[in-house]
Amino acid sequence: MPEASSRPVEIPERRLAVRLAQGQADVVAAQRLRYDIFFRDMGAQAGGPAGDRDVDPYDMLCDHLLVEDHARPGSPVVGTYRLLRQSIAEAHDGFYSAHEFDLSAVIAHGRRTGVELLELGRSCVDPAYRDAGTIQLLWRGIADYLQQHRIGYMFGCASFPGIDPVEHAEGLSFLAHDHLALPELRARAIGPDAIPLGSLAIGGYDPRLALRRLPPLIKAYLRVGAQVGEGAYIDRAFNTIDVFVLMPVARIASRYAQRFEVAA
Repeated sequence: MPEASSRPVEIPERRLAVRLAQGQADVVAAQRLRYDIFFRDMGAQAGGPAGDRDVDPYDMLCDHLLVEDHARPGSPVVGTYRLLRQSIAEAHDGFYSAHEFDLSAVIAHGRRTGVELLELGRSCVDPAYRDAGTIQLLWRGIADYLQQHRIGYMFGCASFPGIDPVEHAEGLSFLAHDHLALPELRARAIGPDAIPLGSLAIGGYDPRLALRRLPPLIKAYLRVGAQVGEGAYIDRAFNTIDVFVLMPVARIASRYAQRFEVAA
């Protein structure tokens, strides 16, 4: 779930609303925003862009959450998330995250407890809208979706910019030492691009500084009780280092409720 670092532009008037995509035109609008962020801003080199869109086969399986600004002509999409339920994933080609992480422990735990899993992915927000209002709307849309589909756990890949592990050694080690998921809920990075999560020992970095330097999306996940998997994955196509993030819905329900009441 990469983030860009473009400088926000002042938007004088906003009228934001969140909804699920209702047809192909809505999905195309989300794909165009993703292309602007991932390819133009972040330098992604994946093989899936189609013209001015970020496209992959999972798009046709997923629900797409959109934030639109109705104060601007054409109500452009300014924020998006891609949502993939377990029941849909298992009826097709599985979860997107499975290309980078072994999800068997998480899936087995979900089956034992009888809950549905939800994968979050392809999150991005227009640089001019990267503020609490837009993020709260996206999360309120996710909260509605969780309730509608009785989701037990959310998960996905969250990203550090760039592919140099040394640059993010403090943040990755902080996650490994302070936020590692329980073994029965721990996904594991796989393949030749998998790297250890904690390269620095406890005491070898300042935890407060490491937390402060984490990407904003990862910090937001941690605030609502997220845990991470074992190892990280160097995603060369998207120019990121990915970590697996897991959020138990029951555990974080009260924190979500407070945030979404503000958004409403």
